[in-house]
Parts: sequence; C-alpha cells; structure tokens
Amino acid sequence: MDATDHGLLVAQDERAAERWVSADLTDRDLTGIALTGCVLQTPVLTGATLRGARIVGSRMSDGFATSLRAAQSLWRDVLLERMRIGSGELFDADLVSVQLRGGKVDDLNGRGSRWSDVRVEGCIITTLDLAGARLERVAFPGCRIGTLELSGTTCTDVDLRGATIGHVNGLEGMRGATIDAGQLIDLAPLLARHVGVRVV
Repeated sequence: MDATDHGLLVAQDERAAERWVSADLTDRDLTGIALTGCVLQTPVLTGATLRGARIVGSRMSDGFATSLRAAQSLWRDVLLERMRIGSGELFDADLVSVQLRGGKVDDLNGRGSRWSDVRVEGCIITTLDLAGARLERVAFPGCRIGTLELSGTTCTDVDLRGATIGHVNGLEGMRGATIDAGQLIDLAPLLARHVGVRVV
C-alpha cells in the first residue's frame, strides 16, 4: 500500500487498501465514510466527524484527537494502537472484533453502543460510559478505568479481570461480568451500599 493524499478524503467517500501517514484530519467532515483494509499512522483527528462511518479490516496507530465524533459508526476487525483521545463519542456505535491496545482516553461515551468480541488492553480511560450498551465477549486486561458507567448495560461474557476500576455506577449492569477476588474486595463497599447492607 502506498501513502495516499489525505486531502482527498471527504464525507461519504469509499476507500480500500490505502495508507495515510501523519494525516491531518482536524475538523474534517468524514460523515459516512467507508474505509476497508486501510492503515492510518499518526493521524490527527481533533474535531473530525466520523458519524455513521464504516471502518472495516483497518488499523490506526499513534493517533491524537482532543475530540472525536463517531456516533452511529461501525468498526469491524479493527486494530487501534496507542491512541490518545480526549473526548470520544461512540454512542450508538457497533464495535465487532475490535482491539484497542495502549493509549489513553479521557472520556469515552459508548452509550447505547454494541460491543462484540472486543478487547481493550493496557489502556487508561478516565471515564468509560457504557450506559445502555450491549456487551458480549468483551475484556479489559491491564486497563485502568477511573469511572465505569454501567446503568442499564447488558453484559454477556464480559471479563473485567486484570482491570483497575476506581468507581462503578450502575452496579446492576455488572450482571454477567466476571471479576477477580481482589476486585470483589475493592467493590465490596459499593456492593454493600447497593443492596442496603450496613457494615459495622
């Protein structure tokens, strides 16, 4: 794959098997774009709009965005490595066979999204909002999550072992998740308050 002129990327575009290096997509309207088998190295995505985008069989690495708008997008067979994102909007999005490795996200809004066969590994996420999301075969090994929002979330084979979680909102949304003994101890005060148990 040869490096391609990123200036040609526009909304509703369809691209396959192309590579972009250090693409500056700041404030670019890429609504509904379809990328298949593409590679983006060190992209700048601040203010980019990927609403309704379709990213399939592709890879992004070492990208940066203070804000990224990708609501109602589809990510399938995608690898995201060492991404640094301030605010990420992924509400009502579909993530299928996605791997997110390393990197840091300040605020990830995945409300109402659908995650299937997703692995988030070694990431720092300050706030992860998955309220109303449907999660199936999702794991977070080696992650540090400040606040995890699970109100109304549906979990099936969700593995939270190996993740450090500061606080959980919507404990009922953890039903169907797996945690380890250490996490159970850390969550004990929250669980006690949730069921109305007074510990003396």
